[in-house]
Amino acid sequence: MFYRENGQFKTTYRLDQQIFPISQDRIAMGLLLAIAFIVLPGLASDYVFRAIFIPFLILSLAAIGLNILVGYCGQISLGTGAFMAVGAYAAFNFHARFPGMPLLLSLIGGGLCATVIGVIFGTPSLRIRGLYLAVATLAAQFFIDWFTNRVPWVTNNSSSGSVSVGTLQIAGFTLDTPVSKYLFCLTLVLVIGLLAKNLVRSAIGREWMAIRDMDVAASVIGIRPVFAKLSAFAVSSFIVGVAGALWGFIHLGAWEPSAFNIEKSFQLLFMVIIGGLGSIVGSFFGAAFMVLLPLFLNLIPHWLGLPLSTATASHLEHMIFGALIVFFLIVEPHGLARLWLTARQKLRVWPFPH
Repeated sequence: MFYRENGQFKTTYRLDQQIFPISQDRIAMGLLLAIAFIVLPGLASDYVFRAIFIPFLILSLAAIGLNILVGYCGQISLGTGAFMAVGAYAAFNFHARFPGMPLLLSLIGGGLCATVIGVIFGTPSLRIRGLYLAVATLAAQFFIDWFTNRVPWVTNNSSSGSVSVGTLQIAGFTLDTPVSKYLFCLTLVLVIGLLAKNLVRSAIGREWMAIRDMDVAASVIGIRPVFAKLSAFAVSSFIVGVAGALWGFIHLGAWEPSAFNIEKSFQLLFMVIIGGLGSIVGSFFGAAFMVLLPLFLNLIPHWLGLPLSTATASHLEHMIFGALIVFFLIVEPHGLARLWLTARQKLRVWPFPH
């Protein structure tokens, strides 16, 4: 009976169009942010930040970017790892070649470079769609992999092909501890996630969804497919590029081109599908699924006392992981976000059956 809207009257359009129109949701979100910003930094260990929270936040940001393109605009992409690589290497070059450049500007510069590459490889979407578009974006993955491996300028002429970042500072504060890196990622994900949520609720977001549902009908009612598709590629690539820069700067610290291979592209696509297409919160659910499930699959044999070799545990992890993905897709093809939405709807009428 506590999750009800009785007495919550919306007297203006602005109140009716809030992201969280129900006061209980606003209170819950405020408590969640308080826990994330205040409680967790004082309780969690450095290992938890490095292995769970920081990867979860960065992958959630990348999944939001991909969800804008695939879930909201309906444009299939298999080159997300390439756009992450562009953002990471561009931010690295800004950081290395321009001493004193603020970290935030380097990240934004990496996102803008990824935007340019995303629009270039998104241009075929004006003529092709479906599987053909997926192959076109896959070409971006292979091209960027070749480019980062064969062009020494990208890695600042590194003989080993790997790059590393030095001391990270923002507004005079040094990001040298897992807690500081976590808070920086959390703040950036919160800001970009809020902007993305408002963007998909705006007129351009409705254009994306119209193109996704039926592009011919959308063009008949006056929506410009060229602008809608390329803007989706631009926004998606920018967010993914910033996520790639964070993945290299904050999570890895030092990386090589294989860190952004095609496996990363498929991983992000699975996050969006499992979390829920066309859902910002689904991007967080998909990232949590991808980050937490392998940890649980590795810990369960130790909890049960099963003597498994490293190779056997790795094979079992992949098998169980794939089976669970198929299971979720069969049980709820609309993703974990739909399960969350269904639970909220049932809670609103509980304990009544309807």
